[in-house]
Amino acid sequence: MKSIYKLFVLAGVSFVATSCFNKSKPNYELFPNMYRSVAYETYSEVPAFKNGKEGQLPAEGSIKRGYTPYDLPNTTEGLMLSHNTKSPFETLTEKQAAEGAQLYGIYCAVCHGAKGDGQGVLVKREKFLGVPSYADRDITAGSVFFVETYGLNSMGSHANQLSQTERWLVADHVMKLKGELTK
Repeated sequence: MKSIYKLFVLAGVSFVATSCFNKSKPNYELFPNMYRSVAYETYSEVPAFKNGKEGQLPAEGSIKRGYTPYDLPNTTEGLMLSHNTKSPFETLTEKQAAEGAQLYGIYCAVCHGAKGDGQGVLVKREKFLGVPSYADRDITAGSVFFVETYGLNSMGSHANQLSQTERWLVADHVMKLKGELTK
């Protein structure tokens, strides 16, 4: 009984396969736009998008996932207010302190020096001049975080390279280096 069903299925499949294929005429395409879509010029009027424009701005007030807004503005007043900002880490674990030191070595030591004395490799090669020692600066963890976030003078922002947590870890490491320099 099962072999008869198999025979009918095999005959039906072979009939369909041979009847639909003709070398002299192309087959019908049921959904041609699945094979050949309409080409649009980049950023041109596209009916599929709102207002016909491909690039859309995010909704007002939206925040990307995993991002915590920083309330201080990128101004001189914001820098002054940042001196009162405290690190979210009351005490660092050994792992966090090691991560902060490692991140400092990757992103900061090249200019600021491994000890924070302003004698990094780029300063010694005279690529950047005037990088101050942490001992000579009136800095707090909050002001270091502010400068890492927005940049200041010749130093650019590190907000795209370091997450907010990583910037706080680096700021705590900078304060550790400042403490060692002022002893």
